[in-house]
This record gives sequence, C-alpha cells and structure tokens, in this order.
Amino acid sequence: MFGSGEKTESLGPAHTLISRATEIVGDVHFSGELIVEGKIKGNIFAAEDSDALIRVVDQGAVEGEICVPSVVINGLVQGDVRSTKHVELAAKAVVVGNVYYNLIEMVMGSEVNGNLMHISAADAAPKQLTDASTGAPESPRVPEKQALEKGA
Repeated sequence: MFGSGEKTESLGPAHTLISRATEIVGDVHFSGELIVEGKIKGNIFAAEDSDALIRVVDQGAVEGEICVPSVVINGLVQGDVRSTKHVELAAKAVVVGNVYYNLIEMVMGSEVNGNLMHISAADAAPKQLTDASTGAPESPRVPEKQALEKGA
C-alpha cells in the first residue's frame, strides 16, 4: 500500500478528463488522451509526433485553437483546429474556425463555420525559412522592423 517501496510504472497513455462541472482558463499541453466534457478557454497543444488524442464530447466546449495530432469533436470548438493525423467531426460537432487536416471524417449533421484546409504530412513538418539571396537561415522579423521597412 503506502510506503511499501514498490514503484508503479505507467503502462499506457495518460487519460485526462475535464468534467462537466470544470472550466479551465489558460493553455493546456498534454500527452495521451484528453476528454473534454467541460469548458476550456485557451489553446490546446500536444506534440505533433505523438499519439495524442483529444475528444470534445457533445456538452464540451473549447474557446481557443486546438493543435493535436488526432481530434474527435462532438461539441463546440470556437477556434482553429489543426491535426496532422486524423479529424473526426461527429453529428453534434460545431467548429467556428478553420480546420486544417490530413485525414478528415465528417458525419451528417456536423458543422464547420470556416474553411477546410488539407495539409499533407510533409506540410505539417516545421520548415526552416531561408534568405533567398544567401541561402542562410532568415532571422525572424519583428513587427517594428517590418513597419520601418514599409516606410510606416
């Protein structure tokens, strides 16, 4: 029992439940499976090369961007959805935002109020920007520098 000295190891992916009575304000970073029955006001992230899965059930709601490899929605998402593997939009799914997907499954009754944008696995990989004149990596531009270059 307690203090017996035995160590338990995690034998599978972690499962996290945001219950109906729970509201989270802030960004969520997770691995494994995240089940949203409550409300999340913030962005949700998981590593692109992971087997992470988010499920937004019929009473669940997300106000923010979802960037997770596998996504199953049957509730409300107000924000963009980005998936490198699979998106499933169930019958009660409502997405107010763009959906970026590699594979998508939409059941009759699901709703997307935005654009559906296909991305291939190659497009999902982060790309290094290079300066065309030198071939060297391009330095990130800050808004103030861009405004000065435009003569603002």
